[in-house]
Amino acid sequence: MDQLTKNHFDNLYSNDATSRYASFQYLIKITDQPVLWVYEIWDNVLLMLRDKNNHRRAIAAQLLSNLSKSDTKNRILKDIDELIKVTKDEKFVTARHSLQSLWKIAVAKKEFQTKVTDLLAMRFNECIAEKNCTLIRYDIIEVFRKIYDQLPDEKVKDQALQLLSTEEDIKYKKKYAGVWKDITGKAKT
Repeated sequence: MDQLTKNHFDNLYSNDATSRYASFQYLIKITDQPVLWVYEIWDNVLLMLRDKNNHRRAIAAQLLSNLSKSDTKNRILKDIDELIKVTKDEKFVTARHSLQSLWKIAVAKKEFQTKVTDLLAMRFNECIAEKNCTLIRYDIIEVFRKIYDQLPDEKVKDQALQLLSTEEDIKYKKKYAGVWKDITGKAKT
């Protein structure tokens, strides 16, 4: 890892939000492509998922999702449960940012796709008792759509449509179906 990148990674621990966010943006941009130094920071990013600062937890989740394309050792398969915990974060904005980044893992490798979609399906079903269930479910359906848009796999589409068919509230069922409207031809209810 070059010194500039290391400095940006170290800056994620800064208490200055503006500086921390600029470093996050730099790291997200650079990790849009595979990087050789993925394992130099992997364990620290995992630790950051449990940081007392919710902004750092969100950063860690999004960075780990981006790093999965560089994960030649398939460590994400072992570590994804830690990331999923952040999708249930006490700070809802942190939970949403974490959840919304999961599609990047799913499109990195086929074996990652299956793991992510299975975990998302479980999350969709278990969130029913949570305060923001409808937003969580909407985000999950959107993540399925992003996966499908990158890797058009009928299993992904079918799994998403099956999940939204389990929604009992017609209003939300229509909203979720709207994410797939151009594929299905109509918002199914």
